[in-house]
Amino acid sequence: MSHAIQDRPVSVAPRPGSLSHARLPRWTPAAIAAGSIAGGIGIGLAAGWHSKVQWGLIAALLFVLVTFAVTTKVEGSRQAKDRVATSLIWVSFVLAVVPLLSLAWVTISKGMDVLDGYFLTHSMNGVLDAEAGGGVYHALLGTIEQVGIATLIAAPIGLLTAVYLVEYGGGKLAQAVTFFVDVMTGIPSIVAGLFILATWNLMLGFGPSGFAGAMALAILMMPVVVRSTEEMLKLVPNELREASLALGIPKWRTILKVVLPTAIGGITTGVMLAVARITGETAPVLLLVFGTKLINPNPFEGAQSSLPLYVYEQYAVGTDAAVARAWAAALVLIAFVMILNLVARGIARWKAPKTSR
Repeated sequence: MSHAIQDRPVSVAPRPGSLSHARLPRWTPAAIAAGSIAGGIGIGLAAGWHSKVQWGLIAALLFVLVTFAVTTKVEGSRQAKDRVATSLIWVSFVLAVVPLLSLAWVTISKGMDVLDGYFLTHSMNGVLDAEAGGGVYHALLGTIEQVGIATLIAAPIGLLTAVYLVEYGGGKLAQAVTFFVDVMTGIPSIVAGLFILATWNLMLGFGPSGFAGAMALAILMMPVVVRSTEEMLKLVPNELREASLALGIPKWRTILKVVLPTAIGGITTGVMLAVARITGETAPVLLLVFGTKLINPNPFEGAQSSLPLYVYEQYAVGTDAAVARAWAAALVLIAFVMILNLVARGIARWKAPKTSR
């Protein structure tokens, strides 16, 4: 009898201060968020504030404070700090996404009034800015050519520069290159346009052209490509390089066949960020390309238009028809960047090294 009692397991209730403690239900954050939104709206209406931005900020503040108070009461101060940190991350995410969604919604709702097949396949030739009609084909063609030429110039140079800094760099030359890349990252777009204007147009005597604008855009694009590619190459494990070199493979071939394919996804994303950075630039195009209502398929001779310049020109006119065309062109510009990103991600996934489990 005594042995049976000793062999029987004994359950011990958790003592205060042990690892077991009360937990909030999973639906608590959603309930607090709903209550905070209602509270923010109520406080805003009671205070006479009509701005939804103010309501949202009040709701965000209430969400963080109520989360901290409730969690401290039920789970303790240590868990409350963790939940507050998570709440701040969610609030920051919402504050970043809401303006983007609002911008996309406004652009789509206003741009779809004019956007159709005729708008995409016709130019403004023979159409007064104050009149209805016309299209964006000449500006879309100019943007594709200028961004394409800028990418062909900047992407290889930026990629090779990043490979040098990560794989070969060292000493004063690498430090100088890094310094100038940092300086170029912060230069305004108008400065790049003025540089090309002073050298290509004034000193060498060339006229306005899409190629001149593409060179200015390439200057803006190169530091972004260098920085993003450099960070991606640093993430490649050194073990892969060492294993390749141990097999007797030359370093240049290791970089070409091992390092670059491993980082191709991040490199492609960085290049697309740089493309998105230059696609919306207006100042260099205004200085070097001048803009035109005609279709000019030759980027090396004569004035061209572009989507950002077209949006600026049409919005500056101020009539209802011109503003509608500006919104439609802005929607085309956003769609253009999104399509480029989707294509780049597809290429990166296709070229990325295959892994098996």
